[in-house]
Amino acid sequence: MTRQRNFLRLAITGFVIVAVLLLFCSQSVQAQNWKALPPYNLLWPLWSPPLVTDFNWDPLVLLGTTPIITELSKNTVLPVQPAIIWDAILYPKGPVWLAYNIPPAFGGGLTIFEELYGFMPFPPSYLLDPATGAPLPISYLPYYSGYLPTALKHFGLTIDYANLAYSFLYGLTPTEFTNLLTPAQLWGLPPI
Repeated sequence: MTRQRNFLRLAITGFVIVAVLLLFCSQSVQAQNWKALPPYNLLWPLWSPPLVTDFNWDPLVLLGTTPIITELSKNTVLPVQPAIIWDAILYPKGPVWLAYNIPPAFGGGLTIFEELYGFMPFPPSYLLDPATGAPLPISYLPYYSGYLPTALKHFGLTIDYANLAYSFLYGLTPTEFTNLLTPAQLWGLPPI
């Protein structure tokens, strides 16, 4: 009798473990972490609350499905700054870029901050056809949307540095500077 009870307990425990794993795996497989935005197909983070319009607080998913912008071109006006964009083909393990709008007094448009080279005009030259200047969209493998989010510990100081550099470069007022997103806001963490 004891042997049968032990077997039944083991079977029930095994069943519960398998059910939980299947639930978790099926949700994580369906979860999208990134969305490719036209016309260049650079990746936009769906795991960053201020960068999506419909962030979902499901404890197994924790992400959104709709970016706050529909395309990413040199004339895109970002509702929040900085935004995170990533070319997972050129930089498979990072870095991601921070996107900012250039103030109209300085010519307008979009600029990106890259860890090694600082601020650069958007789009980078490799995303343009050299003869026509037309966009050259990136082609990803089908599972690109499931790439993991960028680690905060690696990139947090870069965001702070880029925000300061952007502020000094374009002469932001203290109010404008405080409107720039912090690493904690971009990663959806409570204020420190």
